[in-house]
Amino acid sequence: MTNQEQLIKLAHAKMPFGKYEGRYLIDLPEHYLVWYQGKGFPKGQLGEQLKLVYELQLNGLEELVRNIRRNFPKP
Repeated sequence: MTNQEQLIKLAHAKMPFGKYEGRYLIDLPEHYLVWYQGKGFPKGQLGEQLKLVYELQLNGLEELVRNIRRNFPKP
């Protein structure tokens, strides 16, 4: 999967469970991602996506992913 494909998929990914179920991953609160960073991210694709969201939020790049969601259809 290319970086572009990965970002498009991330832009449309939603939290599948818990308090924030149904919320776009990029819109998860920072404190929740920091908690996962300390606890350990889940295994698999969700964990990889949450790590990426953490890094994007850390660097203030959330709007980049939101723009992708608005401009590219769901894969």
